[in-house]
Amino acid sequence: MPAFEYSALDTHGQHQKGVLEGDNPRQIRQMLRESGLLPLEVSTVSDQGVGIKRSRRHHHLHADELALLTRQIATLLATGAPVAEALHTAARQARNPRIARVLHGVRARVVEGHGMAVGMHDFPGVFNEIFRATVGAGEQTGRLDRVLSRLADYTEARHALNQRVQQALIYPSFLITMSIAILAGLLGYVVPKIVQVFANMNQQLPLLTRLLISLSDFLRDWWWLLLALLITVIWLIRRALRQPALRERWHRLLLRMPLIGNLIRGIETARFARTLSILAGSGVPILDALSISAEVLGNLPMRHALQEVAERVRGGDGIASSLERSGYFPPMAVYLIASGEGGGNLEDMLERAAQQQERETQSVIGTALALFEPLMIVVMGMVVFIIVLAILMPIFQLDQLVK
Repeated sequence: MPAFEYSALDTHGQHQKGVLEGDNPRQIRQMLRESGLLPLEVSTVSDQGVGIKRSRRHHHLHADELALLTRQIATLLATGAPVAEALHTAARQARNPRIARVLHGVRARVVEGHGMAVGMHDFPGVFNEIFRATVGAGEQTGRLDRVLSRLADYTEARHALNQRVQQALIYPSFLITMSIAILAGLLGYVVPKIVQVFANMNQQLPLLTRLLISLSDFLRDWWWLLLALLITVIWLIRRALRQPALRERWHRLLLRMPLIGNLIRGIETARFARTLSILAGSGVPILDALSISAEVLGNLPMRHALQEVAERVRGGDGIASSLERSGYFPPMAVYLIASGEGGGNLEDMLERAAQQQERETQSVIGTALALFEPLMIVVMGMVVFIIVLAILMPIFQLDQLVK
């Protein structure tokens, strides 16, 4: 029985929204009228349909929300509850209306006789290809509860890694922003006030002072033009990076940078290893798991290299040797994967490789921050010193200027 999302008015003229299950939209409208509601719109619950203010973001869930509902369903299934009943119970307990709509939509497919993975295909904005493939493998092997529990762990671990990277970038971004604001304040307000003292001397000021005054005047008169140019450049860069060829060149350039390249390799390798671990451990065929894992990578050269790895494995090569041949993946991760292939415990070695790369990524970020802070202080000190020197030089030569 499919699920339908409705929009209706009650007897007081208040707008009501919700989800009901029925055979067709006509039955849903009849149910609403019997409940004293005036139906306005009725649509099938799906990311792909045309619903009430439907969009891809409409059913997007945060990683914490996705992990929580996945763990709830896994717990209910572990108690022996049928899939449809577990989805219904989780939907009733959901405080977020979006989660309830998604679960009702998936449950509707299950009630119709389809698998849970088929129901998730209607919500690609919530359940990505990894999620759907893993759930499908869990249904086939009869280990859906354990698979969902591992998916919850995977979602939480991936979200934690992204959060650590984002948190590490907060301080440098704040420091750079404050530095630019301080320089703008000095050049736009402080410097003009001070140099007014020398404006009526009719003498040639030192070169450094004249350059500082010219820069200050330019910023005060043309700041809007600089801002417009900055916005235009950012827009043009983002537009250019939408082209696959240019984006791949840019990603390849990032991989060649000493510190940034190592950081990107570590993050992408950790994502790949953890994704392949959960897919292989859930019963997904290794070739399909490699192809799906490639889609997780954001760096295009590494994604294409992983797709080539899948083709080599299809031809009979080993995973570790194919990864090593690509030249993009760290040697330690390749060594751990090779140990897993040789010892028959590939899943465990992939998980260990992911953890090792995450620890190394944290170490690289810590080292970068430790270097960035004093470097930024030195740069700001030099800039402020130049500004102060440009202001003091006319004062040191005040006797000559007066004469």
